Amino acid sequence: MANIHKGRYSAQIKGEFVVFIIGMRINRLWAIHKWLPVFKSMGPMIKELYMNPETGFLSTEYFISWRGVTLLQYWRSYDELEKYARGGLHLEAWKKFNRSIGTDGTVGIYHETYKAQSGSFETIYANMPKFGLAKASDHVPSTGKMETSRRRMGGENDPAVEVPDNP
Repeated sequence: MANIHKGRYSAQIKGEFVVFIIGMRINRLWAIHKWLPVFKSMGPMIKELYMNPETGFLSTEYFISWRGVTLLQYWRSYDELEKYARGGLHLEAWKKFNRSIGTDGTVGIYHETYKAQSGSFETIYANMPKFGLAKASDHVPSTGKMETSRRRMGGENDPAVEVPDNP
């Protein structure tokens, strides 16, 4: 079982980082011979990334839906993400996808990339294992300047808003 951190925590990271969402959607369920290789290609790529921290990869989370899978990833920079995408196991998987599926419609793939800066995001994790950005960066108690969403975003508390006790 995951180590649950009781109480409220936040993530803290210095400088720019990248949030990268990537996934696949099964458009034709019975075309297993098409979508299974795409699905199976993800594991080796993630293993390659965790084994090579110099790539700039920080962490990932998996989300399974009935028609596919989505990975939420954190990277140190866009340049490092792009460099990985143009080589390694990803490049081979991309070439194979284009040869075997291309535009036939059996499998959909997608990604979204967001650059973020210190002070332009906020997080809260209550009674959770290290997750998301807190797993990819520093996992810190949500107290003092980290106690409320507004403070985590660099502002002062709105006096009209009551902050619940943090046991």
